[in-house]
Amino acid sequence: MCGIAGYLGQLRKDDSRSLLHGMSAALAHRGPDGAGIHIDDDFGFAHRRLAVIDLSPDGAQPMAGGDGSLHITYNGEIFNHIELRAMLEGRGRHFRTASDTEVLLQLYEEYGPDCVNHLNGDFAFAIWDAKRRRMVLARDRMGVRPLFYTWRQGRFYFASEVKALFAVPGVEARLDPVALDQIFTLWAPIAPRTSFRGISELPPGHLMIIEDGEADTRPYWALSFPDSGDEDDRPHGELVEELRTLLEDSTRIRLRADVEVGSLLSGGLDSSMITAIAARMAPGRLRSFGITFEDPEFDESAWQQTMADALGVTHHAVACRSADIASVFPSVVRYAERTLLRTAPAPMYRLARSVREQGVKVVLSGEGADEIFAGYDLFREASIRRFCARQPGSKSRPSLFRRIYPYLPSLQQQTPDYLAAFFGVDRDETNDPLFSHRPRFRTTAGAKMFFSAGLRAELGSYDAAEELASLLPDSFRRWRPLHQALYLETRFLLPGYILASQGDRMAMAHGVEARFPFLDHRVVEFGARLPPGAKLRVLQEKHILREAAADMLPPAIARRRKQPYRAPDSASFGQANYVADLLSPGAVSAKGLFNPAMTGRLLDKSRRSGLNGFRDNAAFVGVLSTQLLSDEFP
Repeated sequence: MCGIAGYLGQLRKDDSRSLLHGMSAALAHRGPDGAGIHIDDDFGFAHRRLAVIDLSPDGAQPMAGGDGSLHITYNGEIFNHIELRAMLEGRGRHFRTASDTEVLLQLYEEYGPDCVNHLNGDFAFAIWDAKRRRMVLARDRMGVRPLFYTWRQGRFYFASEVKALFAVPGVEARLDPVALDQIFTLWAPIAPRTSFRGISELPPGHLMIIEDGEADTRPYWALSFPDSGDEDDRPHGELVEELRTLLEDSTRIRLRADVEVGSLLSGGLDSSMITAIAARMAPGRLRSFGITFEDPEFDESAWQQTMADALGVTHHAVACRSADIASVFPSVVRYAERTLLRTAPAPMYRLARSVREQGVKVVLSGEGADEIFAGYDLFREASIRRFCARQPGSKSRPSLFRRIYPYLPSLQQQTPDYLAAFFGVDRDETNDPLFSHRPRFRTTAGAKMFFSAGLRAELGSYDAAEELASLLPDSFRRWRPLHQALYLETRFLLPGYILASQGDRMAMAHGVEARFPFLDHRVVEFGARLPPGAKLRVLQEKHILREAAADMLPPAIARRRKQPYRAPDSASFGQANYVADLLSPGAVSAKGLFNPAMTGRLLDKSRRSGLNGFRDNAAFVGVLSTQLLSDEFP
């Protein structure tokens, strides 16, 4: 795993060298094991290396092909590189390194841009093809690894992180108001839009080919679900066995490394299953890592230790207090490069730092299972809302909402009428393509009441949710309701928020590579083909995954209901001195993005009595992180 940067276009050699060194320096945290640049007449590449496969100097980048006509700078891992190497050798090809980078180069020589269809991995890369005078850029199917780009005076620039693009003369860090509106509604910008004007993101599963100054961006893979009634109808036991086989293989190939591989263990079903599979494949060698909280509402340390004891692995717990969250939050925003509505990335940042301090730079993660196998409460909530909408006047059906949110005490006291109104139980809304996510989007968008008059005027009548709805595929309405909800979560929220804010960026801030067996595209495609009842059976989430994991885990963990990963939000900042400065009327007015008076009242309330409810907490963290972002990238 690494950091990459580069440009396409002609520059003076001295200017090229200075530019590439500046871009590389901004990405040093992603690749602390080495650095390299390559400059040619038409392009320049920079690379920061995190050595994981082929630790020798032979694996260094940028790398050239055999005849010198191809050059690559590449971030990521091709997990099936051993099989691809054998296939290419069978076709008469020879290799001079043991790196997956050379496999990728030779695969491109064989298949051109279509080489991406053969890859099982997490990657972002750029290849300069001198014979065809074209640059090819690609990003992995699920969007695990980032790739950003911009154009300036006819030249094309790209990098693993936005901050490297700010090394390009004339590229300014100007926040995009539409992106801000999208985050304050959808939690993330809609790719290719980013938090900054004029800087774009290559969407997951896309290729970009640049020839003669023209860029053609196109998808090479897209998440899809079968039409209603066309799901996989094989016997359930056969499906369970296939899922086990797929997860075992996806974990096996993600253990490939020339360095130690650890595992993140939260104590929930997903991470426990991956850790259990890995422990079987690396007996006596696996180390696990988890976060603990001082507040029992968020803490899962007992479950982590139960799982670690059952597997016989050495577990390292990283304590995270509220003051710790406040302390690292400015750094978290710097590495996330976006407005955040929750503090959840901060403990992940501390965890990655501890992992690296323990000498580990590759970890497995259970991320992605909730999106693939319907683990979030949102999916159960949408099912109950549809159930209630069939009898809008029912006094008993809305009580089901209490069952899926036992960790929200205030909700347990509410009347059925309140619950029906709060969760949007309306028969007329069931045909809304965003039905499953509307309550979340509406609640989040309530935080936009803190926007300044100037920002509101600039946005006009823009509606982020309607833009999202306009991007849905034509086949969307033919899918089952659960599959529509899974698509929204997996296609937009997973890469745009979870992987960007809590995955790649927090881990790579400390030179740690996270790998996600559930996001192997074979697992994703298998999950998409399953009938809804295999994933969400009545109100039991991840039904088929629980059955596949039953004999791997202690019964208490196999049966344990999901506890959402959360962290204290506004309550974390009570003793943080920098908050008062950033949210002072003068500072807020100077940025011009939020209403100073309303922001002041929100700050006073948080200090006086604390903030309750998602909207106020999202507003507090959102305003604070935006102010930090604007200061970090002025």
